[in-house]
Amino acid sequence: MTSAIRLYAQYVNASFRSQMQYRASFIMTTFAHFFMTGLEFIAIWVLFDRFERLGTWRLEEVCIFYGLINMSFALTDATSRGFDLFATMVKSGEFDRLLLRPRSTVLQLAGQEFTLRRVGRFTQAALVFAYGAQTLGIDWTLAKMGLVALTLTGGACLFYGLIVLQATLAFWTTESLEIIHTVTYGGVQTAQFPLPIYRTWFRQIFTYIIPLACITYYPALALLEKTDPLGSSVLFQSLSPLIGVAFFYVCIQIWHAGVRHYRSTGS
Repeated sequence: MTSAIRLYAQYVNASFRSQMQYRASFIMTTFAHFFMTGLEFIAIWVLFDRFERLGTWRLEEVCIFYGLINMSFALTDATSRGFDLFATMVKSGEFDRLLLRPRSTVLQLAGQEFTLRRVGRFTQAALVFAYGAQTLGIDWTLAKMGLVALTLTGGACLFYGLIVLQATLAFWTTESLEIIHTVTYGGVQTAQFPLPIYRTWFRQIFTYIIPLACITYYPALALLEKTDPLGSSVLFQSLSPLIGVAFFYVCIQIWHAGVRHYRSTGS
């Protein structure tokens, strides 16, 4: 485990140094990510400026949802570039080289590129989250700070699981099906708002099939100390991000099944 962490740190360091060779490009792309995600929040602000509330929910409360989901996604987006390119590696046969190395294929793909410019998205989301928390006067106990850390971990794991699942499909199709990307990016947009505003069937999908509610809505309720109109307990709200970790574990097992199924298609 220690050697794997050390190796991944070396991958990240090499990627960081590579990106820093073009600092002007890095600064511009980082700002672009900050600006583009900022536009998403402006759209939410305009909505609340027009209607003041979304049911019983205030803008500041939605800021908590927005911050949690976008920080989680930014963490995954920064480290999953290798899986985005995996279908190309399968078709070219480049994946064969990874199999010959005495290292986990997951670790090697995760270390392909650490996309540092995604810090723009993370920073913007963190600022929105901080604004919401400050305005609402959240009392930052150790338990709540731990819950935020657990939520970001669970959220990053869930999104990583989705991206790994998309890459895994290439073992059978030699193509990366974009439907998972649609679910991932669409899920980010969906989870920026409280779960009760959606229809029952939609809530069930994002709770039991793709458990995005477990890494935004439920832990956010625990942070806000707000009663859930859907009836969940405080204990469930606090532990729900662990479902994101479990989802990642299941996706990794599916990945290993795909590796066992793999037959080289490259030349």
